[in-house]
Amino acid sequence: MSSLTPMMQQYLDIKEQYKDCILFFRLGDFYEMFFEDAEIASRELEITLTGRDCGLEERAPMCGVPFHSAEPYIAKLVNKGYKVAICEQMEDPALAKGIVKREVIRVITPGTVLESSMLDEKKNNYLLSIYCDKYFYGLAAVDISTGEFSTTQIVLGNTLNKLIDEIAKYSPSEILINLQPDSDNSTIREIRKRFNAYITPVGNEYFDRKNSIEKIKCCLNHEEFLKKDKELAVYASGALLTYLEQTQKVSLTHIQDVKFYEIEEFMVLDASTRRHLELTETMRDMSRKGSLLWVLDRTVTAMGGRTLRKWIEQPLIKVEDIRERLDVLNLDQGLF
Repeated sequence: MSSLTPMMQQYLDIKEQYKDCILFFRLGDFYEMFFEDAEIASRELEITLTGRDCGLEERAPMCGVPFHSAEPYIAKLVNKGYKVAICEQMEDPALAKGIVKREVIRVITPGTVLESSMLDEKKNNYLLSIYCDKYFYGLAAVDISTGEFSTTQIVLGNTLNKLIDEIAKYSPSEILINLQPDSDNSTIREIRKRFNAYITPVGNEYFDRKNSIEKIKCCLNHEEFLKKDKELAVYASGALLTYLEQTQKVSLTHIQDVKFYEIEEFMVLDASTRRHLELTETMRDMSRKGSLLWVLDRTVTAMGGRTLRKWIEQPLIKVEDIRERLDVLNLDQGLF
């Protein structure tokens, strides 16, 4: 590889750190993609595949999109289940001595989308983290666009079925899960079978206890949560925060509170029941029109729409909680 041009060597060095992403490599007014990334992007985005001299015997496959209008292309790739790493020029090319310094400033994944044009404003876009400890589970969920963060753990009864039901409640676009030994991948297999979510297996280093507690203390209003001594929930929450830190590369100050809840606080509705009740989408064509949510939704704000959807997907069962919710609605009709 010593014959590579300096720019292409820089590209490959950065790509090596983001092997599971399509690398949008800034060159002037374009984000360029090379080699396999270029072939994938050309096919998925229906753009022309060209080539570029790179110091090798054959030209490197290449395609690109204008940097000022890249968002629709990124959205299309993310919707198809790809991760996109945005690599920017970190200095003015006119002033640079030698090769322009470049760095990845953000990784966009199905669960970390922030752009309003890529989201349904009345639906939360959840990223889930699941920590598996044999037959026990910790689960954490975040909507990075709103800062909503909640966590629980599952340790009683048929825990796998309860986990599946809990995932169905969130309908996540992406799920982090700790890697399982080759002899026990049943949880991942079951999740893949049941949900159309991007699965991101991560190493156990994401779930380190000390690191998890440090992340929670730095990013969240954490005191009450940590007092509860819910280890599995701590691991899942720490992994989620670590992943966000690594992909977003900025301080997520809008994530200020973590809510721990017991799954017994809500009515148990398994995935099949949710589908047959057509709570948020119809069975026939998976559309919102014709569902219970479509019938009830007269909200006028995005926050109200997300709140109503959450209430439908997570029905309360305690009488005092139901009365408290009704009291809030009676007092503040402006909620929606």
